[in-house]
Amino acid sequence: MTRPAARVVTLVGNPRPRSRTRAVAALAAEAVAGRIGAADQEIIDLSALAVGLVSASPPAAVEKAQQAVLDADVLVVASPTYKGTYTGLLKLFLDRLPGGALASAAALPLLVMGDARHALAVEVHLRPVLVELGAFVPTPGAVLLEAEIDRAGEILDGWAGRVAPQVAAVLGGRSTVA
Repeated sequence: MTRPAARVVTLVGNPRPRSRTRAVAALAAEAVAGRIGAADQEIIDLSALAVGLVSASPPAAVEKAQQAVLDADVLVVASPTYKGTYTGLLKLFLDRLPGGALASAAALPLLVMGDARHALAVEVHLRPVLVELGAFVPTPGAVLLEAEIDRAGEILDGWAGRVAPQVAAVLGGRSTVA
């Protein structure tokens, strides 16, 4: 039986709406989706859900976003670097997911940063939380310096070329249940 095309969900943890992080994350998701033949893509911008993430009873929009993340085959998780790691907004969202919740996803961490000294943050901070949630996380995670944003497409295309074979292997290795 043929497996349906992979569903790519992009989770953006920047607290600013319409951020550069969102634009970069969309480029990364498109680059990977194009290489693995995924047609179904969705962007979840946590800036629009911030108030609901601190609510004891999350609104329907937060629950819908959580379900989209849980249903993703490929999850691009993007954040600006904040104090050497990812944003608290992204942490709030990820903390709502139970352990092992991402076991059916390949997660691709992406950090946008102002200083190259924080380049390891994607592997040291963001990757481990995604692994803890059960995701397969191919390496390397993507790092984009703010000074390189004008070359983001080129840089992320090269990165997608390195991780897409790993993602495709994971997606192709899953059995389809009829």
